[in-house]
Amino acid sequence: MRLTRTDIVFLILAILGGAACFWQGGLPLVGAGMAEALGLLLIVLPQLAAGLLMGGLISRLVSRDRVAALLGQESGMRGLMLASFAGAITPGGPFTSFPVVHALWVAGADAGALIAYLTSWALIGVNRLIVWELPLMGAEFTLVRTLVCLPLPILAGLLARALVRLPIFALRKAPAE
Repeated sequence: MRLTRTDIVFLILAILGGAACFWQGGLPLVGAGMAEALGLLLIVLPQLAAGLLMGGLISRLVSRDRVAALLGQESGMRGLMLASFAGAITPGGPFTSFPVVHALWVAGADAGALIAYLTSWALIGVNRLIVWELPLMGAEFTLVRTLVCLPLPILAGLLARALVRLPIFALRKAPAE
């Protein structure tokens, strides 16, 4: 396993956070922070494991050619609509959706489809809509907000496809399987 720049930045931030805790409260504060982090890890670990499992299974069950045809650069509006639908029905938090997005990226989905998926998951998520929004905000608000948000994943996907054509926004290649 090779450390990426992102890994190094987060490692430095964690060390700086630990040093700040030590400076402010000594080892007891560092220990309390580590205990809180462990508690959070135990809460998110099942979701993270399920998301990684889903991502791994997707990468093995669906061929790269099939993913590229459905969600790749040449998939057009159909690919953006499919990605938007999939994002809207994906349950769970980022521990579920981001491993799926990573698997689709490795399998040949383009930036437009991935951004449409994530935008739809974040804005339209049917699970959150049913569990949280309808009961707390009511049907009228939920309907208006959902109708306003429906075109946004498609627009985000189209904009992403346009931006990644510019050299300044060129994305790195998906990692090899």
